[in-house]
Amino acid sequence: MLRELHIENLAVIAEAQVEFTPGLNVFTGETGAGKSLLIGAFEVLLAMRHGGKASANLIRTGCDEARISGLFEIRNPATARDIAQILDRDVDPAEGLLITRRLFATGRSSISINSSPATVGMLEQIAERLVDIHGQHDQQYLLRPANQLRILDDYAGCSEARGKFAEHLSALRALESLRDELTAADSLRRQQQELYEFQRDEIATIDPRTGEFNPTRATFDRLSNITTLQASANEISRGLCEVEPAALDMLQTTAKALDDLAKLDPEALSPLSESAQGAVETVRELAFDLNRYASNLDLDGEQFEATQQRLDELNHLIHKYGGGKYTPLPEADDPIDEVVAYREHLDVELAKLTGDSERLEQIDAEIATATATLLESGEALRAQRTAAGKRLKPLIETQLSELGMGEAKFSVQLAPLSEGEFKTTGLDEVEFLVQTNPGQDAQPLRLIASGGELSRIMLAIKSILAGSDRVSVLVFDEIDSNIGGRLGTTIGRKMRDLAAGNSAHQVLCITHLPQIAAFGDTHLHIAKTVTGDGDERNTSTSVKPLYGEDRLRELAEMIAGKDLTPGSIAQGRELLELAAK
Repeated sequence: MLRELHIENLAVIAEAQVEFTPGLNVFTGETGAGKSLLIGAFEVLLAMRHGGKASANLIRTGCDEARISGLFEIRNPATARDIAQILDRDVDPAEGLLITRRLFATGRSSISINSSPATVGMLEQIAERLVDIHGQHDQQYLLRPANQLRILDDYAGCSEARGKFAEHLSALRALESLRDELTAADSLRRQQQELYEFQRDEIATIDPRTGEFNPTRATFDRLSNITTLQASANEISRGLCEVEPAALDMLQTTAKALDDLAKLDPEALSPLSESAQGAVETVRELAFDLNRYASNLDLDGEQFEATQQRLDELNHLIHKYGGGKYTPLPEADDPIDEVVAYREHLDVELAKLTGDSERLEQIDAEIATATATLLESGEALRAQRTAAGKRLKPLIETQLSELGMGEAKFSVQLAPLSEGEFKTTGLDEVEFLVQTNPGQDAQPLRLIASGGELSRIMLAIKSILAGSDRVSVLVFDEIDSNIGGRLGTTIGRKMRDLAAGNSAHQVLCITHLPQIAAFGDTHLHIAKTVTGDGDERNTSTSVKPLYGEDRLRELAEMIAGKDLTPGSIAQGRELLELAAK
């Protein structure tokens, strides 16, 4: 609800501070006193006119700026959560919501919400959740089909079904997005798969084994140098035993000489003699082993070719897939190990690519299933809305009849979306239609031209949907247009009932009819005064609450004019007593 509205230097209002109460707050005053200006100030505060723009022309003459502040109490937890999300900060319902808008003569304006800067866009979203002004067509919350749909769903009790539909739609969109991604990447994926398959097959054909390269290269080095090995071994063997002077002969002579000397000095020379004899045997065995080694060396052409071919194959793989290009292994002892690791990597990647291809083949079936589930939940939602619309029709038409529109007809139109088109809200768009007179076509609420008719239609709808309407502050500006006192009593009673029910609405009404004003829980009088003389004349508007005799006099003046009579006073009292019942 709106607790306070403070206005400074706006048009003819120098300063006005208005305190509001729960229930029905009525505004009365002479024509031209500034009642509409008060609503205009409210609209400027909440960016509900001219696309949220505020003109510097609204600033009181001679002033540099105008200021409008409104303090709101938020009772609905869902509304508090919505506002907190818009502001991106916590909102404490106990503290209320202070909205301030300043207009500067330079044309600039500023907005603050709970002392923090805010944008026009943020303010518009918040205002839509707080206030519904009836009288300015394009600013009314209930005129927007999207809001009508939300209110109908709340009335029908199908918010849960609507949430399920949104979940199903989200699941379908996720599958479609995945299919689009897989389809878009299919050509690239196939190219990648062909490359990986070629690389895997090339490596698999050679079939390298971990640690194979170093032994193969060693074998190749030995086979390719077998002639050199054989010749060198024979040459060394001959040098030890055959070529004069032979090393073995010289060692034998040395050993014989040491053996003779050892007989003369056994203690000192016997160990040396034994060493010399051992050297003779070592050289003899060395010469024998070298001779046997050379004799056994035989170049096997087939083995050499096979080893050479294998080494070439391994070198090809190492050059192409090793060297740290794909799977660097800093700790590897053999360069072929990186190739083996890359082959394992290819197996993993090919499994993924194959899985993506299979996923693409499966996803169409999943999309068909998800679409069927979505349509089923959408049809269930449609059925709930259709049933709710049928229940609403006679209820609202009864209200319209009581409000002097006995010929009016109300209906809820559910228009299916185009085939294949889905919104998070369901399969349909909703529009509230009203036929105000026989013979006319039913029209959407937003196309009804008469402000008075529209306000009464809104009151009828609000009276039925109050419990499912989150907007807590309702403002009626033109509801008494072209109606008489008898109907005014009915309207006043309905507005008071709307404000006094379980819906927690607060109603603000500007009226010229005493029959409506008498039902107010709070009666606020708007007066215009002119002070000064000549060019110094100055106009100002003030707002003050009326109680007791002052209120009675205001009602009497609304009935009979300034010249009060006992009869008009009695009529005013009668209206108050009637309203009190």
